[in-house]
Order: sequence, then C-alpha cells, then structure tokens
Amino acid sequence: MRARSLSTLLAMSMSLIAGLANAAEYEVKMLNSGSEGFMVFEPAVLSVEVGDTVNFVATDMAHNSASIPGMIPDGAAAWDGELSKDISVTFEKPGVYAYQCTPHAMMAMVGVINVGQGAENLTAVKAATAGKKTSFVTNQDRLDNYLAQVE
Repeated sequence: MRARSLSTLLAMSMSLIAGLANAAEYEVKMLNSGSEGFMVFEPAVLSVEVGDTVNFVATDMAHNSASIPGMIPDGAAAWDGELSKDISVTFEKPGVYAYQCTPHAMMAMVGVINVGQGAENLTAVKAATAGKKTSFVTNQDRLDNYLAQVE
C-alpha cells in the first residue's frame, strides 16, 4: 500500500513538473507612448495558454496593471498591481481577461489577454465593455478593437 501511495505521489509530481516546464512567460510593457498611441500596453492583445505567466513591466512610471471587475472569467483570480511596479500574473483559468492601468483608465489604457483555445466569456466581456467605455474620455473604440482581435 505504501509503495502504491509513493508511486502515485511520484507520478503527480512528475506531471506537475512537466506542466511547469511547458509554461511560457510573456512581457507586456506599460508605456506613456507606443505604436498605438498614448497610454498603452504593448502588446495590448495577447494569447497565452493556461499556466502561462504575463510579466507587466513598468517601463514608464505611474502605471499599473489591474484586472477589470466583471471582465475576467468567473472564478478567476483578479489582480491589482502597485503603481510604477512590475507585476507577474499566472493565468490558471481559460477565458478572456480585460485589464487596465487604473490611473489612466479614462484614457482607455486597457489590454486583453485570451487564455486557452476558447473565449468562453467573450460575450460577457463584450457586454461589460459598453458600460466601461462610458468612462473613456479618449480612445472610445480601443477596447472594442482589442476584443475584435480575440474572435
């Protein structure tokens, strides 16, 4: 019995190690100015797999990365990075995640990450976008344009 438990534990450990070995890391820069204009994340749209990590890098100061309430998969972990600090987020649940720079949200400093092959919550995120866009004073179509790239 003990040998079987040990064998099971070893198999689970090897599976976990194999999963971690396949996990990838990505970098998203928080910028005052980029290829898509002012107050942007680069890249703004990213597709990753479950278990991958995205490192949000405070390339320019006075930015953060924070998930947008109601615009991530149900049950997924939200995040709220500190101003002018890098933050790493590992995505454990498939779906679409919309995020923002909190101090520059009114300038539509937003981004989208699609985790996994399906975009199960894309319809819900698009529905929530209508309310979010009312707070944008510039770049009102930016989030719609990013979500269109997920389809």
